[in-house]
Amino acid sequence: MTRKVWFQVGVGVLLTLLIIKYFIEIHWIFSPLVIILKAIFVPLLLGGVLYYVTEPIQRFLEKRRFPRWGSILTIVFGLIAMVGIFGWIIGNPIAEQVNKLVKNAPMISTSISTSIQQLTDYVTQNKDNFPQQLNDVIEKMANSVQDIAVVASRGFVSFLQSIVSVSLLAILIPFFFIFMLKDHEKFAPSIYKYFSGERQQWVKKTLSEIDDVLRTYIQGQLQISFLLALIMYVGYLIIGLDYSLLLVIFAFFMNMIPFIGPWIAFAPALIVAVIQDPILVVWVSVVTLVAQQIDSNFITPNVMGKSLDIHPLTVITIILAAGNIAGFIGIIIAVPFYAVLKVIVSNIYDQRNAIKKKATKSV
Repeated sequence: MTRKVWFQVGVGVLLTLLIIKYFIEIHWIFSPLVIILKAIFVPLLLGGVLYYVTEPIQRFLEKRRFPRWGSILTIVFGLIAMVGIFGWIIGNPIAEQVNKLVKNAPMISTSISTSIQQLTDYVTQNKDNFPQQLNDVIEKMANSVQDIAVVASRGFVSFLQSIVSVSLLAILIPFFFIFMLKDHEKFAPSIYKYFSGERQQWVKKTLSEIDDVLRTYIQGQLQISFLLALIMYVGYLIIGLDYSLLLVIFAFFMNMIPFIGPWIAFAPALIVAVIQDPILVVWVSVVTLVAQQIDSNFITPNVMGKSLDIHPLTVITIILAAGNIAGFIGIIIAVPFYAVLKVIVSNIYDQRNAIKKKATKSV
């Protein structure tokens, strides 16, 4: 019985649950380690993204006989120049739209408050005509609004904390990024050197496939986000939507979240359209729908292909679950984490089958 797959899986699940249970009970021991990991996780993540974006450039330069530090300095100065040129080109339009947004903020706030008040008055007047379930939902939403108001009152402290966090990121991201460019070939050998024979080859192969998956996902998702943002910007300019550049920059970052991101980016555009001219709601919806169709039928298939081989329903489920577990950071890392986990499990399964065939092979 102990050789049955179902028995081995059951024992493995029970052991995993026991480990998790005892880990939770003594979690205070690991609190300092958790604090350190939280502090370095975001800069390490962003440094890794920059590494995977610029690593092809480094390979190209070093094929042209650039020394390692020469390629690193070229990439760093190239990024600084690119940011400077980008800021010089779009800095004034962004500043104008930000100033316009700040100037119109009271009017926008008044418009939103008026709409909410009108909706509240309508609900209050017709409350008796609504089903009890709908009244319960309305009451919960009202309580949520009060909670939001309480949270907003703490915004100033959060703002100061954000300034400190951004300053720390500005120091740590270049640190991680430069050392990844400098020593990235040493990472895999530093792990598989502890193994030997076939097991070493298996670890080496698994690490190589993880590297390929992360590179494909990050580079592909950035290309998709850029192209989607470009399409949306052209569409917003055609329909004359206010704050189009700010909305598209927000959309660029949100589009990095597969499937759900574009709809998150749709929300602020919809609000601006309602305030500017209600008829623009239709046109903003059309622009978003066209961009999504172009992405799903042309951009994503050609950029990503079937490299990750993850079903869309699986992606949505993973993102929703990760959002509930780890918030916004969880949403961002959910898909690549799942892809890496899939590579590891797949390689373990293949290795197990290979051992099984070898053990049962007749001599």
